Amino acid sequence: MSLLTYRDAQPFAGLLREKITKREMPPWHADPRFGEFINERRLSQEEISRIVAWLDQGAKEGDARDLPRLPQFPEQWQIRQPDIVFTMTKSYALGPEAADKYLYFRIPTNFREDKWVQAVEFRPGNRKVVHHAVVFIETPENFAEAQRRNPSEKPGNAAWTLLETQPSSLELMDGTTRRVKPDVPVVDDGCSASDVDAVGFGSNNAVLSVYAPGRGIDSWPEGTAKKIPAGSNLILQMHYSKLAGRPEKDLTGVALTFSKMPVTKIVTSRSISNVMFLIPPHTDNHKVTACWNLQRDVEFIGFMPHMHVRGKSMKYELVYPDGRRQTLLSVPHYDFHWQTLYSLKTPLAVSGGSKLAVTAYYDNSERNMHNPDPSKAIRHGTATFDEMMVGFVDYIVPKPHDRVVAKIDPGIYDAYVGQYEVAPKSVLNIIRVGDRLYAEADGQRVELYPITETIFFSNKTESELTFLKNGKGEVTGFLVTRDDKLVRVKKIK
Repeated sequence: MSLLTYRDAQPFAGLLREKITKREMPPWHADPRFGEFINERRLSQEEISRIVAWLDQGAKEGDARDLPRLPQFPEQWQIRQPDIVFTMTKSYALGPEAADKYLYFRIPTNFREDKWVQAVEFRPGNRKVVHHAVVFIETPENFAEAQRRNPSEKPGNAAWTLLETQPSSLELMDGTTRRVKPDVPVVDDGCSASDVDAVGFGSNNAVLSVYAPGRGIDSWPEGTAKKIPAGSNLILQMHYSKLAGRPEKDLTGVALTFSKMPVTKIVTSRSISNVMFLIPPHTDNHKVTACWNLQRDVEFIGFMPHMHVRGKSMKYELVYPDGRRQTLLSVPHYDFHWQTLYSLKTPLAVSGGSKLAVTAYYDNSERNMHNPDPSKAIRHGTATFDEMMVGFVDYIVPKPHDRVVAKIDPGIYDAYVGQYEVAPKSVLNIIRVGDRLYAEADGQRVELYPITETIFFSNKTESELTFLKNGKGEVTGFLVTRDDKLVRVKKIK
């Protein structure tokens, strides 16, 4: 309801008291004991006391001459004037029947050079039916591979991509949504799994931005940005959810603002998730965990819990290498209708070897008024009546070196030539052909270009490869860095 005028607010005086004193409104669900957030929406105790005092005095109308100006809500974008706005090529129509659909739409950027994005804002075309939306960055390499695997895709249709449309062997499709198969082993405590990434089907680092009800825009400080490589596409993942009734249409757009300053730090978003849990029927406090083992130093800048209507609470904890635990965010009363991005006031530096543990609780009981069916055991699924366990995290890493090929003595390459063990029974060969250096495995050869005498890149990936030496100057292996991944490879011959 509107609360802009006295006549709007007065009939809801009792409800105002209840929601404000319980701190259910304004909608901010983080426990104030943990973390300081730049986008906090919370009334002070003094403000609450003033409102309650007004209500106690009969909620009388004041002097109209003392009214402040009405707030002006922007009709345009919340971010500063966007540099570019991308929109779905045409509206998507939903019929009168009930719908729960995951669809992907490809939007070419036509960027001829790398772009550094400092702010992103979604504009859902129809908030009544857009359950959530995600925009992914599809690199030219990923697009080419998607076309190779699915050459029958026709222009104008919902896109088939490598990013999330290809179900794993543990999932089954139900129309455009998917869920884990009923016979998949149950792993509620993902943090105890031997492979903590596997219980979440890995992590997708190609996320540019997310929209969900209650979530604000993405905006980062000067010098900190996300990269969209030249020639990339944007992939809109649209989750449409509606009850039976009137037909609806949606035409969603996303606005970007580019960094005007040199970029020194890269923002990356990833998910910490568990897709192998099972919530028993009639349970009101079922626990599920997921973890991320950090392999390199990062700086955390924001967290966004995501569950569906059985979601009850979620907590983020940092586990240090010595076992100490620190609560970074606690949301004791999760609200599916207000999915907030909690942005830290100050980035939190975290060292490699630490672990980020996410713990969620679910209410699958009759007492949960939003529960579709408390008699059913619930597993992971993308449909609204299934459940999800995702702790999104935004973090910063240093910007990789600029990809300017250095002029170095090719004779240096001889020290790098040899066999390297990338995994048990998996060998990669570094070879020299004339004045060029290559990595070769499984019959595929990729050229390595020097940035310095020890740091190289390939035009097939965003990774950097750094050769490692011991105290005698002998090459002992190499290090591959990409986003949060840090892989050490040993030279064996």
